[in-house]
Amino acid sequence: MMDFTAEQVERYSRHILLSDVGVEGQERISRGRALVVGAGGLGAPVLLYLAAAGVGTLGVIDGDTVDLSNLQRQVIHFTPDVGKPKVLSAKEKINRLNPDVNVVTHHSLFTADNAFDIIRDYDFVIDGTDNFPAKFLINDACVLAGKPFSHGGILRFDGQTFTHLPGTACYRCAFHSPPPPNAVPSCAQAGVLGAIAGMLGAIQAAEVLKFFTGAGELLTDRLLTFNARTMNFRTVSFKRNPSCPVCGAHPVITGLEESAQATCELKRK
Repeated sequence: MMDFTAEQVERYSRHILLSDVGVEGQERISRGRALVVGAGGLGAPVLLYLAAAGVGTLGVIDGDTVDLSNLQRQVIHFTPDVGKPKVLSAKEKINRLNPDVNVVTHHSLFTADNAFDIIRDYDFVIDGTDNFPAKFLINDACVLAGKPFSHGGILRFDGQTFTHLPGTACYRCAFHSPPPPNAVPSCAQAGVLGAIAGMLGAIQAAEVLKFFTGAGELLTDRLLTFNARTMNFRTVSFKRNPSCPVCGAHPVITGLEESAQATCELKRK
């Protein structure tokens, strides 16, 4: 059992007051190790909420630097951070928010070569990426390594997320492979409402905290989607696919490979 200081008891008091969390749940959060892949639109709110909650170790991997266009939605980065590595910017804010948290930075891309080495040290992985090759790579690495993860995706006014635990449906069970060229644009091409990132990132952070504490029901075998134009939320159940190429009965994906990012040419009318 951890011995919380009086300051920590006060900091986490609203968690400790919850009957489904309590002191034991906060201890599990404080021992937890979560990796956020991408310190952008989704990763920013996830990192802030997990840091505020006192997750013991937060890993963040991102090879990019802060750009002025990021600030519309990537709330962990501020104007003076433009040009700074995102992982460094994120670490500085987390340290200021909660010095209890150990921040491990990986200033690089998440690739087939480093994926297993990086996720090995974490209990839970959060997909905060903005492209399909990275999402499929995270899925395959986590499934093959037996790691739980949260999928998240946003575009325009829409968001979607689900949680994978070993033995439950994975990303390829629902979406077999990356889309072909000109099928789906990126946020950089089609735009995204900034607040959508915060909405979905907060949901992903909640899933991580539920995983660590055991409170509530995780979004396993369920895809949560929402549209901010109408504020309609929908949950669609989907099952593990016996023919899934990575988690099915006869998997054909037994190692990691990276696919090319498909581009989409948007034609203005």
